Amino acid sequence: MNIDAFEQAKIKVLLKQNDPHGFGTLQEKTVHAVMKLYYEPDEDYHEVPVEGYIADIYRDGRIIEIQNGNFGKLRPKLSAFLPYYPVTVVFPIPHFKWLIWMDEESGELSEKHKSPVTGNGYHAFSELYKIKAFLKDPNLSFAFPLIDIDEYRLLNGWNHNKKRGSRRYDRMPLSLFDEIRVDRREDFMQFVPAEISEPFTIKEFAKAACIRHDLAADTVPILMYLGILQRVGKRGREYLYQVEE
Repeated sequence: MNIDAFEQAKIKVLLKQNDPHGFGTLQEKTVHAVMKLYYEPDEDYHEVPVEGYIADIYRDGRIIEIQNGNFGKLRPKLSAFLPYYPVTVVFPIPHFKWLIWMDEESGELSEKHKSPVTGNGYHAFSELYKIKAFLKDPNLSFAFPLIDIDEYRLLNGWNHNKKRGSRRYDRMPLSLFDEIRVDRREDFMQFVPAEISEPFTIKEFAKAACIRHDLAADTVPILMYLGILQRVGKRGREYLYQVEE
């Protein structure tokens, strides 16, 4: 993690933009643009044709793909890239997030309100499931930067206050809190809580990891697929798991 490099990338992107609020004027969204400059400051290595696709970053035989979500779209690229190149998939995760609502017609902005959700590495696992077939490939690695952000949403939803079903306009990165790296399969062990008693249920995994049950339910099957965890029986109606021996 290099906080100075992150700040330099953020400033460079903002200087390119003409919008007085500093977002939404580039062809790509702001977080994606900042992440590309953070991981490769030299833009000569951005948007490079490789194997019939455009790699976000290609340098010295290595590829970096920045993905803000919907990992399913990555499958064709991974099929083309992984047989020949090491590929790192970068998935920025909002750590602390403040919501700001925008009026579509006037451009008026609401006051900032902090989201009650704090992002962590477990938020990546619902996306990892979409590329499950590639996770054991030794050429595939991941970076999960945890970023404090302002999220701007348009007041164009369908309920009375126009918030439900609204569309996200852009996200403005504020600071880099941390970066989680997964460079090989064994690095997924970091997602198993160190003090958890074995065997354990998904509910107990969630409690030990201090995460919601749905995040644990996304995580445990992927860790099983990777051979980090194994299922060892049941306690009542709940399955039991332990670290693979």
